[in-house]
Amino acid sequence: MATFVLIHGAYQGGWIWSPVATRLGAAGHRVFAPSLDGCAERSAQVRPGITTETHAEEVAELLRYEDLDQVVLVGTSAGGMVLARVAELARERIQRLVFVDALALLDGEKIHDIVTDTAAVTDELVTGPLPGRMLDTLQASMEPELAQWAADRFGRHPVATFDQPVVLDSFWDQAWDASVIWCRQAPNPGEPHQRRCAEKLGARWHELDTGHYPMHGGPAAAVTAAPATHRGCRGRGHPSGSVVVVRGGPATEGTEPHASRSTLRSWAGGSGAVPSTQLVRSVTRSREY
Repeated sequence: MATFVLIHGAYQGGWIWSPVATRLGAAGHRVFAPSLDGCAERSAQVRPGITTETHAEEVAELLRYEDLDQVVLVGTSAGGMVLARVAELARERIQRLVFVDALALLDGEKIHDIVTDTAAVTDELVTGPLPGRMLDTLQASMEPELAQWAADRFGRHPVATFDQPVVLDSFWDQAWDASVIWCRQAPNPGEPHQRRCAEKLGARWHELDTGHYPMHGGPAAAVTAAPATHRGCRGRGHPSGSVVVVRGGPATEGTEPHASRSTLRSWAGGSGAVPSTQLVRSVTRSREY
């Protein structure tokens, strides 16, 4: 069984991963989904000086204090930036990387170099989506009740993670076992940006026909983390990559076939009866899904 560390994106918290963490935990994997400093239930801690690098440092410390090795490190949206720095800081503890519709910036780049959408409310400490906009975005890919539930949990994010260039001393020069998942219906960060990541890392390429939040997109939640343990063909040397398409139901590798729960377990390296859950949620506190 594997150890997963799931890193959320901007305006989110560890809660965003609940459906994926529940499925992985039910399959016997150990799952950590921390809420980053100044985010979600830790929003009261927001202060000057919180950056992508400080977020990465606390996740790297989580790996150290919990004695985590052979980690499958997963990041979505702006969590991809944190993922890259964590991998750099804790290289010896990382087994695989998974970018889920994620930003994967080069050293010295900023979010606004890639994402030019300015529809946000920003002050000296935090930035967040305009009131009501998050619900409209979520309703495009979720059932109304689920969209409302998620929209009520979206908050603001430390602004320095948007404004300051990322620091990556060696990430792009190292060899990584990686997968990139592009969500076809999401306008940002977009296919070209994610193709660049896959090409530079020689990563496996996967596609989901969902919006930017596949972990809450109904059937897509069942396979969001599957590439983390499924070894398909690599992006480099295999231009077509390994494609996972979800359109109305869980999908397996290929064009549009569907996968059962047993298929998900086999991708995760398990079979037979589902073992008991082992789950930790936050850097600062624990909670079982």
